[in-house]
Amino acid sequence: MKRRKKFENDEAAVDMTPMLDIVFIMLIFFIVTATFLDERGIDLTQPPPPPDDDMQPNPKPAITIYVDKRNVCAVDNRQTECDRVSLAVERLLADKPGANVILRVHAQAKHDLLVALKDGLDDSGLRSKIEIVRG
Repeated sequence: MKRRKKFENDEAAVDMTPMLDIVFIMLIFFIVTATFLDERGIDLTQPPPPPDDDMQPNPKPAITIYVDKRNVCAVDNRQTECDRVSLAVERLLADKPGANVILRVHAQAKHDLLVALKDGLDDSGLRSKIEIVRG
Protein backbone atom coordinates (compact mmCIF):
# COMPACT_ATOMS: atom_id res chain seq x y z
CA MET A 1 0.00 0.00 0.00
CA LYS A 2 1.35 3.32 -0.99
CA ARG A 3 1.48 6.11 1.42
CA ARG A 4 0.88 9.60 0.41
CA LYS A 5 3.52 11.96 1.25
CA LYS A 6 2.55 14.94 3.22
CA PHE A 7 3.61 18.21 1.74
CA GLU A 8 4.15 21.18 3.95
CA ASN A 9 2.30 23.62 1.67
CA ASP A 10 -0.75 21.46 1.05
CA GLU A 11 -3.51 23.74 2.47
CA ALA A 12 -7.09 23.93 1.30
CA ALA A 13 -7.98 27.45 0.21
CA VAL A 14 -11.48 28.69 -0.56
CA ASP A 15 -11.85 31.58 -2.92
CA MET A 16 -14.33 34.06 -1.32
CA THR A 17 -14.55 36.43 -4.28
CA PRO A 18 -17.61 34.83 -5.97
CA MET A 19 -19.51 34.77 -2.70
CA LEU A 20 -18.79 38.45 -2.06
CA ASP A 21 -19.94 39.28 -5.59
CA ILE A 22 -23.25 37.51 -4.96
CA VAL A 23 -23.72 39.27 -1.63
CA PHE A 24 -23.14 42.69 -3.20
CA ILE A 25 -25.48 41.91 -6.10
CA MET A 26 -28.21 40.83 -3.63
CA LEU A 27 -27.65 43.95 -1.55
CA ILE A 28 -28.01 46.20 -4.59
CA PHE A 29 -31.13 44.28 -5.67
CA PHE A 30 -32.85 44.72 -2.29
CA ILE A 31 -31.96 48.40 -2.08
CA VAL A 32 -33.33 49.09 -5.56
CA THR A 33 -36.56 47.09 -5.11
CA ALA A 34 -37.37 48.27 -1.56
CA THR A 35 -40.35 50.60 -1.20
CA PHE A 36 -40.26 53.25 1.46
CA LEU A 37 -43.58 54.24 2.98
CA ASP A 38 -44.39 57.79 3.88
CA GLU A 39 -45.95 57.16 7.29
CA ARG A 40 -47.79 60.00 8.88
CA GLY A 41 -48.38 60.24 12.59
CA ILE A 42 -51.13 61.81 14.61
CA ASP A 43 -50.51 65.27 15.96
CA LEU A 44 -50.95 64.91 19.72
CA THR A 45 -50.34 68.51 20.69
CA GLN A 46 -53.26 69.92 22.64
CA PRO A 47 -54.82 73.18 21.57
CA PRO A 48 -54.30 76.10 23.91
CA PRO A 49 -57.06 76.73 26.46
CA PRO A 50 -59.63 79.32 25.44
CA PRO A 51 -59.25 82.76 26.96
CA ASP A 52 -61.47 83.56 29.94
CA ASP A 53 -63.12 86.53 28.27
CA ASP A 54 -64.31 84.35 25.35
CA MET A 55 -67.07 82.65 27.36
CA GLN A 56 -70.50 82.43 25.77
CA PRO A 57 -73.01 84.60 27.60
CA ASN A 58 -75.95 82.29 26.84
CA PRO A 59 -74.93 78.64 26.56
CA LYS A 60 -77.26 76.29 24.73
CA PRO A 61 -79.87 74.64 26.90
CA ALA A 62 -79.67 70.89 27.38
CA ILE A 63 -82.25 68.15 27.55
CA THR A 64 -81.10 65.33 29.79
CA ILE A 65 -82.34 61.77 29.47
CA TYR A 66 -81.40 59.66 32.48
CA VAL A 67 -81.66 55.88 32.82
CA ASP A 68 -80.99 54.59 36.34
CA LYS A 69 -79.71 51.17 37.39
CA ARG A 70 -83.30 49.86 37.61
CA ASN A 71 -83.81 50.76 33.92
CA VAL A 72 -86.26 53.58 34.69
CA CYS A 73 -86.13 56.47 32.21
CA ALA A 74 -86.52 60.16 33.01
CA VAL A 75 -86.46 63.16 30.67
CA ASP A 76 -85.45 66.41 32.39
CA ASN A 77 -86.18 64.84 35.81
CA ARG A 78 -89.67 63.68 34.76
CA GLN A 79 -90.22 59.93 34.79
CA THR A 80 -91.13 58.76 31.29
CA GLU A 81 -91.76 55.37 29.75
CA CYS A 82 -88.62 54.31 27.91
CA ASP A 83 -90.41 53.73 24.61
CA ARG A 84 -91.78 57.32 24.66
CA VAL A 85 -88.49 59.11 25.34
CA SER A 86 -88.00 60.42 21.79
CA LEU A 87 -91.53 61.90 21.80
CA ALA A 88 -90.87 63.64 25.11
CA VAL A 89 -87.59 65.02 23.78
CA GLU A 90 -89.27 66.34 20.63
CA ARG A 91 -91.92 68.04 22.80
CA LEU A 92 -89.20 69.68 24.91
CA LEU A 93 -87.31 70.77 21.78
CA ALA A 94 -90.33 72.88 20.81
CA ASP A 95 -89.75 74.89 24.01
CA LYS A 96 -85.94 74.79 23.80
CA PRO A 97 -84.98 75.02 20.11
CA GLY A 98 -81.39 74.04 19.38
CA ALA A 99 -80.94 72.31 22.74
CA ASN A 100 -78.31 69.62 23.18
CA VAL A 101 -79.57 66.13 24.02
CA ILE A 102 -77.55 64.27 26.66
CA LEU A 103 -78.23 60.59 27.27
CA ARG A 104 -76.99 59.72 30.78
CA VAL A 105 -77.07 55.99 31.51
CA HIS A 106 -76.12 54.27 34.74
CA ALA A 107 -73.32 51.72 34.33
CA GLN A 108 -75.58 48.90 35.60
CA ALA A 109 -78.47 49.68 33.22
CA LYS A 110 -79.25 47.24 30.42
CA HIS A 111 -77.17 47.73 27.33
CA ASP A 112 -80.03 46.95 24.94
CA LEU A 113 -82.05 49.80 26.49
CA LEU A 114 -79.20 52.22 25.77
CA VAL A 115 -79.00 51.01 22.17
CA ALA A 116 -82.79 51.26 21.74
CA LEU A 117 -82.85 54.83 23.12
CA LYS A 118 -79.91 55.92 20.97
CA ASP A 119 -81.46 54.35 17.86
CA GLY A 120 -84.81 56.01 18.62
CA LEU A 121 -83.16 59.42 18.93
CA ASP A 122 -81.14 58.86 15.75
CA ASP A 123 -84.26 57.78 13.85
CA SER A 124 -85.98 60.99 14.94
CA GLY A 125 -83.05 62.99 13.58
CA LEU A 126 -81.88 64.09 17.03
CA ARG A 127 -78.17 64.15 17.73
CA SER A 128 -77.26 63.08 21.23
CA LYS A 129 -74.23 62.53 23.42
CA ILE A 130 -73.90 59.48 25.65
CA GLU A 131 -72.56 59.67 29.19
CA ILE A 132 -72.05 56.60 31.39
CA VAL A 133 -72.67 57.33 35.07
CA ARG A 134 -70.90 55.18 37.66
CA GLY A 135 -72.11 54.85 41.21
